Amino acid sequence: MIRVIDDEGKMLGVFQVSDAVKMAYEKGLDLIEIAPDANPPTCKMMDFGKYKYQLKKKAAESRKKQTVITVKEIQFRPNTDQHDIDFKTRHIQEFLKDGDKCRVIVTFRGREVTHADLGKALLNKIIATLGDSCVIEQNPLIEGKKMSMLVAPSPVKAATKAVKIAGPGKTQTATPATSAMASGDSKK
Repeated sequence: MIRVIDDEGKMLGVFQVSDAVKMAYEKGLDLIEIAPDANPPTCKMMDFGKYKYQLKKKAAESRKKQTVITVKEIQFRPNTDQHDIDFKTRHIQEFLKDGDKCRVIVTFRGREVTHADLGKALLNKIIATLGDSCVIEQNPLIEGKKMSMLVAPSPVKAATKAVKIAGPGKTQTATPATSAMASGDSKK
């Protein structure tokens, strides 16, 4: 004996398994057990292929809306030359502009770890160079022979996005306030 629910969600009652399967077959549907622990077990008539297709579409839609943030790594040494620091700092700025987080690592070799203040000074110099284009998520922290910090894009920079204003194929970078004014939503 099983409790049967039809494809529209109406309770049909309690039937023998063979009768329920016959009813589902006549409607061209599948009989799917949805609550095996209930007393009596509950089954529903539905098109199982269509149901699986809808679940797959929902999963794809939710994946489509996700934003993937990757963590990039840039490594320095305590005695890195100024030109190399500038070059790598530009890379950090590009990563942040793309919306990625960046882990900045200062690697010490041998007895250099006794001069952790040099690594801290280097990371502070990088922070000063980046300015307000980033947010420090993890302050400089020494772990073994490596000192690292984690920087993320500034929320103000992340709010700026490309919005279609001038028609197909033409994009213009605008803040949410600018796009509201362009679409005619501004208050008079």
